Amino acid sequence: MRIVVTRRVPEAALVELRALGEVVVSDADRPLTQEELQEAVAGASAIVSMLHDRIDGAVADAAGPQLRVVANVAVGYDNIDVPALVERGVVVTNTPDVLTDATADLTFGLLLALTRRIAEGDRLLRARKPWSFHLGFMLGSGLQGKTLGIIGPGQIGKAVARRAEAFGMRVVYSGRSQPKEDLLRVADVVSLHCPLTPETRHLIDAKALSAMKHTAFLINTTRGPVVDESALADALLANEIAGAGLDVFEREPEVEPRLLELNNVVLTPHLGSATVETRTEMALLAARNVAAVLNGGEPVNPVHR
Repeated sequence: MRIVVTRRVPEAALVELRALGEVVVSDADRPLTQEELQEAVAGASAIVSMLHDRIDGAVADAAGPQLRVVANVAVGYDNIDVPALVERGVVVTNTPDVLTDATADLTFGLLLALTRRIAEGDRLLRARKPWSFHLGFMLGSGLQGKTLGIIGPGQIGKAVARRAEAFGMRVVYSGRSQPKEDLLRVADVVSLHCPLTPETRHLIDAKALSAMKHTAFLINTTRGPVVDESALADALLANEIAGAGLDVFEREPEVEPRLLELNNVVLTPHLGSATVETRTEMALLAARNVAAVLNGGEPVNPVHR
């Protein structure tokens, strides 16, 4: 059996995959184009994909009728045309749970960096700008007694809530289909943890941003297109909200240029799951999903049944 891995993964996962058959790993240190992806997967019984790979019916057809499983190394699977693959008898899996704490930690790291102006202070010192301590210097916002609004109360959202409660915050929740006006109105921080679906694309748009407090902060560690980045830049420039922390972007890896110029924005390059331990566990879980299907069993984490 031929197993195609679309980008480098930790060696521990490759060891498990090699026990199943021939493993081919893309040597391009970048996302493959659709043409390259279709060429790479030819003859594959299994594909281990990344969140930037668009796996659709054409890719499945390019692999051939022996394709049995696509194991996405991510929680979200908006990059996969699940109905098209199911129609072709291909199992689709993902890697939930193992990245919950890492992503929640990063979410709270963005929040602290934003509200306490940590990244801004770091930039000031690295620029060797003159400064001196006084009681009004670079004042930020405390979290104690503030309200955190979580849109998408899944495992990651709940993990963020536990961290917020430890900081003395009050937590309110909203489902993922539409942000409730009450949450946007009362939250001092709005944190997004809903998957990307047609219903959640641009869930945070100009209207939603205008409903937030002028003193509120927005954090996004889920999927970039959940936020209308252009509308967010407009809102920040108009002082409609106090700031934003983003780990994901609407046209990743591109970033709305105006956001790059703002001191009240903290940006990280999709680091939510980026710990050695978490990324290794994600790759291992994908490998175990592949092994289960190729050995004739049930996958650990199917995204459809």
